[in-house]
Amino acid sequence: MKEIIDFAYRYCTDFIINLANLFGLSYYEVNFLIFCVLYPLLLGGLLILLLVARLKSRPTN
Repeated sequence: MKEIIDFAYRYCTDFIINLANLFGLSYYEVNFLIFCVLYPLLLGGLLILLLVARLKSRPTN
């Protein structure tokens, strides 16, 4: 199990480093954009979609 976690960590770290190099940013800037900007926006958007879907599927009496 430790090997799988280690592989996933290294893969994700390399992915962020490659993104940073691709966009000319630092590792920390890309990390911030992903986890402090994009991820919360994605979660908020999915929450709004869930609420809209529940309101639309609510039976009307």
